[in-house]
Amino acid sequence: MTSPRDDDRFDWHAAERDLTDPTTGGPDAEVLDLDAARAARTPDPDDDGGPLLVDSPAAQRSPRFTLDGVRAGQRRPILPAWLRSRTELRDVMRWAVGHLLHATGYHATRLPKYAAKLALRAPGGGWRMVSGATRWLFDWEGEPHRQATSPSKDGELYLKLSKQRDRRVRWRGIVVTFSLAVMLAGGVAVALAPLWARWAVLALLVTLCGLLGQPADKPLLDTAVVVPRVARLTSDVVVRALAVLGISGISQAIAKQGHRAIGFTAPIVRDGPGWRADIDLPPGVTAGDVIERRDRLAAGLTRPLGCVWPEGQPEVHPGRLLLWVGDQDMAATKPAVWPLLKGTGGFDLGRPVPFGTDPRGRVISFELPYTNVLIGSIPGYGKTAATQVPLLAAALDPYAELWCFDFKGTGGLDPLEKVSARYASGQDDDTAEKGLLALRELRKECQRRAAIIKGLPKAVCPDNKVTPELARRKKLGLHWLVVALDEVQELFSHAEFGKEAGELAEKIIKLGRALGVILVVATQRPDAKSLPTGVSANAGTRFCLRVMGQIENDMILGTSAYKNGIRATMFAKKDKGVGYLVGAADDAQIVRTFYIDGPTAEKVTERARALREAAGTLTGHAIGQTPATPAARRDTLLDDILTVLPATEPKVWAETLTERLAELNADAYGELTRDQLTAALKPYGISTGQVWGTDPATGKGANRRGIERQHITDAVAERNKRRGDKAA
Repeated sequence: MTSPRDDDRFDWHAAERDLTDPTTGGPDAEVLDLDAARAARTPDPDDDGGPLLVDSPAAQRSPRFTLDGVRAGQRRPILPAWLRSRTELRDVMRWAVGHLLHATGYHATRLPKYAAKLALRAPGGGWRMVSGATRWLFDWEGEPHRQATSPSKDGELYLKLSKQRDRRVRWRGIVVTFSLAVMLAGGVAVALAPLWARWAVLALLVTLCGLLGQPADKPLLDTAVVVPRVARLTSDVVVRALAVLGISGISQAIAKQGHRAIGFTAPIVRDGPGWRADIDLPPGVTAGDVIERRDRLAAGLTRPLGCVWPEGQPEVHPGRLLLWVGDQDMAATKPAVWPLLKGTGGFDLGRPVPFGTDPRGRVISFELPYTNVLIGSIPGYGKTAATQVPLLAAALDPYAELWCFDFKGTGGLDPLEKVSARYASGQDDDTAEKGLLALRELRKECQRRAAIIKGLPKAVCPDNKVTPELARRKKLGLHWLVVALDEVQELFSHAEFGKEAGELAEKIIKLGRALGVILVVATQRPDAKSLPTGVSANAGTRFCLRVMGQIENDMILGTSAYKNGIRATMFAKKDKGVGYLVGAADDAQIVRTFYIDGPTAEKVTERARALREAAGTLTGHAIGQTPATPAARRDTLLDDILTVLPATEPKVWAETLTERLAELNADAYGELTRDQLTAALKPYGISTGQVWGTDPATGKGANRRGIERQHITDAVAERNKRRGDKAA
């Protein structure tokens, strides 16, 4: 018979001939072992003579335990998060004490009610006590069994039951007699006791009888705290919810593998006021696919939308989903109080700024120095309120300087006016111009600070950046400088000022981080025109509330954020003040910002003003000073140039033009230089070029930098067309 293994191949035709050939039959014929033949086709993994097939049992065997595998494993914390954080521990203890005091006060005020309940229920309880003792004494609980047994039918069993009843009644009678004697002696003792002791015994008896007379459905104590009953989150519930999302990859995997298609990398556990599940989705399904169906996921879990918060963990892999399901709707819970409202002291901006809370109720903070903040959303979802939080924290640091500009003009930042060195609010050209002039001054301030830092010894400034210690040294002038630009799209898209403002903001946001200059930019229209790419790309901390599309999402949160499952499009209409915070931690965080209403913000800034007055750091707009700037107003500059430049003079030198402007209006143009004039004309598309002219001092001709009158005329016509004015 042919051997089952011959060059790792089995000759099935030969085997069939052997089985059907009568000459090979008989008692000495060999029987083919098909299992052995199949096993022979699979090389032994320990055999160096052949390769290991990928579909072999040896290749699919689980990997062996290795030390490297243990080292790469993630160690779970020994203590829970609220024990590792002093702030969270303090909050938990404060809540526990408050809960205990509330419950104590609640029940203390109802003591008369509870006493009345006990008095009314005491007679019924006494009757229950006497009737129960009587039934026990005469063994009435065994009476039905004795009555069911007839002496004529089963005399022996009846006799046994009767004897048993007699024994029970005999010794129970002894117990009752002894108890009555003790009670009689106690009654005599109580009768001879002081009055307060008799009342105490009476109260004890009434309480005991009242508790015995309590109906099963009517407890004595009222409920001091109503705790919502929430069903436990289980793997079956999660799998069922994922199955109804309409994602083909999940549906097909569950149909083939059942619940094993969804992997749970850790047990589902309580995490704060809710449940946490770490999930591995089927191959080919990303966390973003589930996140964008958050409403259907909540329906599958039968929980309110504000309780269900799915998050991706792209640092693990795109298919890792972290699902947190809260006990209560986040929008329905009482907002947390901003920690900095407590006390009357100041705040060191070098410390993390409390910004909001996550769905678990934990305080989320971020460091304001060495970063720039970008906040965005569609209108009406708490963008300005979110912008206020870091600005109010900066206001409470008396050594930090604030510049605030509200280009929406609704007064959202008005409480900060009393502590701001520069402030402007409005939708007009004047406010936009003030914002541009501030950016110019800020660019110069960055250059000044860079020169100071460069000249400091390495022992004082080893990393060539402003430190909290340097920020406190008033002589150096390196204090934290926080500049807020709310509704910044109105500035960056401005026809006259937008281009230069965008270029300046991009330079400042790149260089100012190490110089103690912090930009806080907020916008409701995050596109390339309204928010320059250089500005959005260099913001280290980003907060995005509800937006409507992927482009807006990635403009605020960063490129590929939407692809990685960080999607602010999932927030619902009622999720006001809730957004994704990126840059404050290693992973993106869902945060509900602290809400500080207008009157509360006024109280904070009054406190901040008092701190600044005491420290001698209240300057600028806050004390009525107007910023001294050599820049010219742009709304009259073009007209003034046409006034001093007659039509008969097509070209003029720049320095000649500055002299004529100074003669026309010394207050506005007295200190105007050629370079400043060039910068002022740049946003209109007017540049200087070589102009031939005669020097009146020497009478000699020369080529110098100058402008053409026709360019000014064209710019005025374009401006009037934009404004809807008639050409002069």
